[in-house]
Amino acid sequence: MNQNHKAVMTCESRNDTGPYLINHSFKLQAIPSPMPCIESDFQSPWFLRNGHVQTLYAYLFRRAQGVCYRRERIPTPDGDFLDVDFSLIGSQRLAVVSHGLCGDSYRPYVLGMVRALNHAGWDALAWTFRGWSGEMNRTLRATHSGATEDLHTVFSHGRSKGYLEIALIGFSLGGNLTLKYVGERGDKIDPLIKRAVAFSTPVHLESCASQLARPSCKIYMNRFLKLLHGYVLEKSLLFPDALNDRDFGKIKNFRQFDGRYVAPIHGFKDAEDYWRRCSSENVLEEIRIPTLLVNARNDPFLTQECFPTEKAAKNPLFFLEIPSSGGHVGFVDLQSKETYWSEKRALSFLENGSF
Repeated sequence: MNQNHKAVMTCESRNDTGPYLINHSFKLQAIPSPMPCIESDFQSPWFLRNGHVQTLYAYLFRRAQGVCYRRERIPTPDGDFLDVDFSLIGSQRLAVVSHGLCGDSYRPYVLGMVRALNHAGWDALAWTFRGWSGEMNRTLRATHSGATEDLHTVFSHGRSKGYLEIALIGFSLGGNLTLKYVGERGDKIDPLIKRAVAFSTPVHLESCASQLARPSCKIYMNRFLKLLHGYVLEKSLLFPDALNDRDFGKIKNFRQFDGRYVAPIHGFKDAEDYWRRCSSENVLEEIRIPTLLVNARNDPFLTQECFPTEKAAKNPLFFLEIPSSGGHVGFVDLQSKETYWSEKRALSFLENGSF
C-alpha cells in the first residue's frame, strides 16, 4: 500500500465538506460493510486553489516532453478507423489512455500520464477519438460519451500484442468511457484488464451539460463549440446530405449541440436520451475490478451528481476519491518539475490495486 494514501474502509453521510472518514489507520481492518471512499492527500498550491484557475493553468502552461509515439491505424468493425499511439519500453504491462472531449493523444495531460507510465515500467497506448487525429474519419458517426465499442476495439488491439496485464485510464469524457466500459462488462470483463482509473469524469452527463451552460463556464463552452464547429464543417464535406453547420452560431450549449448532432447521428431520441443512456453512473455498481474515480470538489465542469458516494458505498471494488481542489484535469503539483499528482495517484492505484 502506498503510505501517501490512507486506507479508508468506511464512510458515513456527507455534508458539503465531503465524506466523513472513520478509519484513518494505515493498517487495513475488516469491517462488516466496506464503503471504499478514500481520503485524498492532494494539496493544491495556494494560488491554484480556485478550480477555474487550476483548470486553466494546467491547460495553458503545462508542457510534457520526452514521449516518443509509434502510431498505428486500426480498423473498426463498421469500416472506419482509429489512430492509436504506442509508447513502448518493452514491458509486459500495458495501460490504455483515453483523452477528453475535443482532445487527442498529444494533449499535455495525456503525454504526462504516458511518460509517467513508461518511467514506472508500463507500456502505454494513447488513442484518439474518431476524427480528431489529424484526418477525418470515414463514417458519419463519432466517438461519443457512450461509445465503449471504440474503447473495446482499442483494447482488443492492445490485447493482440501479447500483454500479460492491461489497465485502463481515462480523463473527462475518456473517463466516462472507461467507467462505462468496465461497468457494462461486469463479471464478463476480460481477465487481462486488472484495474481502471478515471479523472475529472462527468459520470452524470445531463447535469454536467447544464453546469457548462452556466455563465461561469462560458469560457469553456465557447472553446468546445469552436472546436466542434470545425469538426462539423470538415465532416459536412464528406456527408453534405447528412449534416451542415447552418445557423451553428445559434448553438450556445451542449443541449443544443447534442440534440442537433450527437443524438440523431447515433440513434438517440434526443439530447436527454443520449445523456441518460451514456452516463457511466448507471453501471458503477456493476464494476468487478478495482476501479478508482478521482473528481475534485472544485471541478468547474462537475455537479453534485458526479460525486457518487452512494455508488461507492455499494461496491467494494469502486473507489471514490474527492480532493478538495484540483480543477478539471488539473491536479498541478509544483513539487515535481514533470509529474503531476494525478499521474502519481494513477500509478499508486495501478501498482496496489486498491488504495
